[in-house]
Amino acid sequence: MLKETFGTQKPITAMVHFPPLPGTPLYDADGGMPKILDSAAKDIAALQEGGVDAVMFGNEGDRPYVLKASPVTLAAFAFAVGELRNAITVPFGVNYLWDPVASVALGVASGARFVREIFTGVYDSDMGLWVPDAAGALQLRTDTRRNDIRVMYNINAEFASPVGSRTLAQRAKSAVFASLADIVLVSGPMTGEAVELSNLREAKDAIPDTPVFANTGVNPDNVEDILSVGDGAIVGTHFKVEGDTWKPVDGDRVKRFMDRVSGLR
Repeated sequence: MLKETFGTQKPITAMVHFPPLPGTPLYDADGGMPKILDSAAKDIAALQEGGVDAVMFGNEGDRPYVLKASPVTLAAFAFAVGELRNAITVPFGVNYLWDPVASVALGVASGARFVREIFTGVYDSDMGLWVPDAAGALQLRTDTRRNDIRVMYNINAEFASPVGSRTLAQRAKSAVFASLADIVLVSGPMTGEAVELSNLREAKDAIPDTPVFANTGVNPDNVEDILSVGDGAIVGTHFKVEGDTWKPVDGDRVKRFMDRVSGLR
């Protein structure tokens, strides 16, 4: 499944972080959508030239984050992917923070191969009480005849703590058994912060037949350990200038990282 979706085993998926979109507090109305498209296009070019296996669009700049997509921001996200799609030469996915139904809708409309979000559980989060809707998201995938879209379930959300006492292993098992996750993701506490290797191993041991990816904080110092346990990784912050989430992609950092991954693979 990984080869079919990403073109390789142990894939590295790189984030294309949109600057703040229309309808959010930090949106640059003077620069408008052209500035957003220009930023994303440059990042896509640098990531692809550096050799990443796939890219994923995300609205990381839309702070403060919300739990349900707004119409204007969702429309802007879809428009941007449509404008940029012809520049993409690798598999791509989408992720609307933090709305799984909106993320699947974007995947359907854009032709994405995969979607990432929090689909399961209940969380005490910076955004309030967080109750995702895996059933609604997957029903939309079925209703639109896009069951080919792979769904990536982040099971320990950033900026949040799970409500309840289930272990990470139990949550990983139930995400696959009860909620039909194709790929399970394990995160650190925030964007750019490393996943605990013990957490990654706990999830993988619980669901050995399901791919498990590291979702945050992957860098050259830990990627060997991460890929020795997990089945792939999503990288955003490390690929940016000076490792700063909010700066543009640094092509040299991408190439050095992917050269290291190629050696490991």
